[in-house]
Amino acid sequence: MDTIMTATGAIADEAAADKTSTAGYQAFRILQFGFIVAPIIAGADKFLHLLVNWDQYLPGFVNNMLGGHGHEFMYVVGVIEIVAGIGVFLMPKIFSYVVMAWLLAIIVNLLLIPGYFDVALRDLGLAIGALALARLSREYA
Repeated sequence: MDTIMTATGAIADEAAADKTSTAGYQAFRILQFGFIVAPIIAGADKFLHLLVNWDQYLPGFVNNMLGGHGHEFMYVVGVIEIVAGIGVFLMPKIFSYVVMAWLLAIIVNLLLIPGYFDVALRDLGLAIGALALARLSREYA
């Protein structure tokens, strides 16, 4: 174990100073970046509809339960996703689990719509990634 002298004359442990170069830390930052950017973009697009018509991902019976206000409900979904992305930036130890739970809810929703099982499978992979971020957050956040 090497020690180094800092500019202030303090002796620092090189291993501790170099923690950011570890693969675990880099994986944490990569996942954090992804789970900040993706929810914010998806949430903002609920208002813009540039990527896709998000209303198609809401089962018809849910739209009926909402009194035909499914489109407006998707605005609420967009706000939640934006808040979740900001939360992962500010408090990844908590909001990584929030994003994971949100993705699991989306999976349940998608399984209620025939023809979207592939998207549900993709979201399962994202939920697992959010869980990995949550676990890494205990060490690196």
